[in-house]
Formats: sequence, structure tokens, C-alpha cells
Amino acid sequence: MKVVFVGYMGSGKSLVGKLLAKKLEVPFYDLDAIIEEKEHQSIRELFETKGEIYFRKIENNILKLVLQKTESFVLSLGGGTPCYHNNHELLQDDEIVSFYLKATSAKIVERLQDEKDARPLLASINNDQLLDFITKHLFDRSFYYHQVNHVIAIDEKSVEQLVDEIQMKLR
Repeated sequence: MKVVFVGYMGSGKSLVGKLLAKKLEVPFYDLDAIIEEKEHQSIRELFETKGEIYFRKIENNILKLVLQKTESFVLSLGGGTPCYHNNHELLQDDEIVSFYLKATSAKIVERLQDEKDARPLLASINNDQLLDFITKHLFDRSFYYHQVNHVIAIDEKSVEQLVDEIQMKLR
């Protein structure tokens, strides 16, 4: 079984994914971390030096490679991954169980406000505009995020509660 998490940055994809993988006793992969390792640059540096188009092409290629693995695993995608190069269609495979960790705009702002500088898409947005920016982004990405098997509302749940809920859906 291949479990894949989609959702906006700050929705907890990596945190939930790591704990779920540990409980399932399977490897955990973070697509952004794999890209950084293969490219020898941070995501931020890739955006700055080579641009988003280059990044999205590399992201698509590496996603395809990871999904071709025959082993079971848990994978966390970057926030924009499902929205480019028809990546959302790659998640329709019968071997993949996909989850959208759905947070409200307000919850995402709360989580990301202090770490904006580490997020290339948010670094230039001032705090007064952050809620509007995220709300618009969520609207724009909504179609792609909802192309999953399961949508999980995350706002008032702990990581452990989310993992328990996800495990119930995997049975």
C-alpha cells in the first residue's frame, strides 16, 4: 500500500506522515526533501536560482520515480505538487490511498505566520495580506486537493488523532 498526503503548506503532511509510517512500519518519504537531496539545493534556492517552472518539472519527474517503487510507503507531497503537470492524476492509481489534510485559512495563517521566510511562496507576502493570499491559494488549488480518496479536516485535531482517523480509513 502506498499512502500519499496532499494539502497546503503547514497542514501537517510531514508530521502526520512520519507518525503514520512509524505505526505502519513502512518508510516515510517527503517529496521536497528528496528533491533537495537530488538537486543539492533547498526548495527556496531552487525557486530563486532556477525558477518555479524548473522546480515543477523536477518535482514531477521525482514524484513519478517515487510512485514507481514496489514497496509500501507513506509519502508527503509539497503543497503545490498536485496542481502541476497533472500530478493529481498520478494519485488515481489503485495501489495509492491518498488523503487531503484540509485546514482552514485561519489555521494555516496561525501555523505559518512565524515561518514565512522559509516558505518561498510566502516570503514576500506581508502579514496583513497573508490570510487573503492563503484563502485565494486554497480556492485555486481546491479542485486538485479534492482529487484524493479521503479528505480529513485537521483544524482541531492532534497529530495522534489524525493518525488514528487515517488508520481507520486504511482498514
